[in-house]
Amino acid sequence: MALSRRQFVGGAVAVGAAATTTGFTPAPGSAPGPAPGSAPASGSAAASGSGPAPVALWEEYADSPYTHPQIPYVGRAGARRGATRLPCPPVVSNVLAHGATPDGSTDSAPAINRALAEAGERGGGTVLVPPGTYRIDGFLHIRHSNVVLRGAGSGRTRLLATKHLTELIGPYGSRYGGDKSSWSWAGGLIWLAPRARHASLVAAIRARAWPFEGWTGNSRDEWRSLTTVRPARRGDWAVTVDDPSALRRGDVILLRLADDAGHTLLEHMAGGGPGPEAYVWDDKTKLTSYVPYEWPVRIASVRGRRVTFERPLPLDVRPEWGPRIVTLAQPLTDSGVVGLTLEAVETPQSAHLLDKGYNGVTFQCAYDCWAEDVVVRHVDNGFGLVAASACTLRRTRVEGRGSHHPYFCREGSHDNLVEDFRIAARTVPAPAGTQLHGINVEGLSSHNVWSRGVMEMGTFDTHRGMPFANVRTDITVENTGRHGGDASAGPLYGARFAHWNVTVTNGRAGLVKIDTIAPYSATVGISEVREFDQIDVPDFAGELHARVEAYGSPGAVRPRNLYEAQRSLRR
Repeated sequence: MALSRRQFVGGAVAVGAAATTTGFTPAPGSAPGPAPGSAPASGSAAASGSGPAPVALWEEYADSPYTHPQIPYVGRAGARRGATRLPCPPVVSNVLAHGATPDGSTDSAPAINRALAEAGERGGGTVLVPPGTYRIDGFLHIRHSNVVLRGAGSGRTRLLATKHLTELIGPYGSRYGGDKSSWSWAGGLIWLAPRARHASLVAAIRARAWPFEGWTGNSRDEWRSLTTVRPARRGDWAVTVDDPSALRRGDVILLRLADDAGHTLLEHMAGGGPGPEAYVWDDKTKLTSYVPYEWPVRIASVRGRRVTFERPLPLDVRPEWGPRIVTLAQPLTDSGVVGLTLEAVETPQSAHLLDKGYNGVTFQCAYDCWAEDVVVRHVDNGFGLVAASACTLRRTRVEGRGSHHPYFCREGSHDNLVEDFRIAARTVPAPAGTQLHGINVEGLSSHNVWSRGVMEMGTFDTHRGMPFANVRTDITVENTGRHGGDASAGPLYGARFAHWNVTVTNGRAGLVKIDTIAPYSATVGISEVREFDQIDVPDFAGELHARVEAYGSPGAVRPRNLYEAQRSLRR
């Protein structure tokens, strides 16, 4: 049932007020929230229902929640459309029965991998890792759907990783030449990826060939067209197809849009108008390698030729972009990692882009998967989303000697939710030549959410590759990092980035106050900040159509949390 504008605004404010009253209290043994005496999550002082009225931009958004020009609809981001309770499949295995040792005396990686593989081959289930310290001299691979690796809590189950991915698999060279290591933004010592995709990727690395990481296979030649799609508009929940015979309710399919010679698809992602139309796209070779745009989504219903999705369309569907529904790499679904700490042996952080691959938990070609109550420590890169969509990272934490990318989101990752997260201050000084980013998004990734976070270091790393329509909300940040991305990756921002209720503890503007650089963006309720260090200029000339509201008033805006407020809207 559709809500009236008045019902929607009122309900959203109530949700925001309830969230601020409740706060985040970790379960025993879980990743901790803000330490006693530390800076509270942004807006915590404005918890009472007697606070200020909703900001004007929110009231305006309520009139057009799926098509607003500055604020994207992300109310269904995350696994199972943002479910607060994720599946807990029955226990089918205990790693001790497969030979794992909880005293760290022997390599337990083979035993854990045997347990995971056996569970997957039997149709899924939970693999238990009892309390203790388990040495792993190899990486762990969840390669089947419906498999959950569950520890006894991040304070009780500890995996100690002794080797990095370069040593275990091989040097992963850059797609763009040079000596850069792609382990700087790919792979994990706990790696959730479908078996076939992971096997082809590892084989390509060992053959010194570049493996494509995305949804439709190496060189994007593994997809098969299921049907063409008639024109539709951004925000529509359904499309009309020419042939529905291969489509079924519950299927995860891929909507594929190819750019045309005039780059009108890229212009549309940037908001359209004179600025994007005048932009030079042809020499942005890294950016154009991300096109076609590929959006995985689950089908909610098929009625005749009308196909309804579980989320609204992220972009227009126009004939000139050859819109079609295609097959995709068999995704990993309904799998997760819960209740453990992954700690790498402490080594100095590598120089920029030379990471060896002491990486944490990475989701690749995953849909409806999750990590909950997971800590990673002393890692090169923390939690990764690589061509992953509709995944949830909840109550996760990156800590230890410092990470290049504490959280990375790339290669066409969409509709993911990262909430109740923390990036802890580094425990040792940063070595010379290293780089710190923060919560990263790039590569045309869209409609991802970072919510209720504490960042004791890092920044809002929009890493070029023109991501668009992403939300960062209800976050406290000591804004110390710098963004990355080379010129061939194109613009920093596409349209509809929203930064909503952000407390900046050191007053640095970079990548948080974005109304002067991001097209069709919303900057609402952030701290007063000043420019220094890395200062960016707009990629697009002319009017940006960006909005800024409640500047200097973090915590006083209503709704406090943009994602939670959108959750109150039900069709």
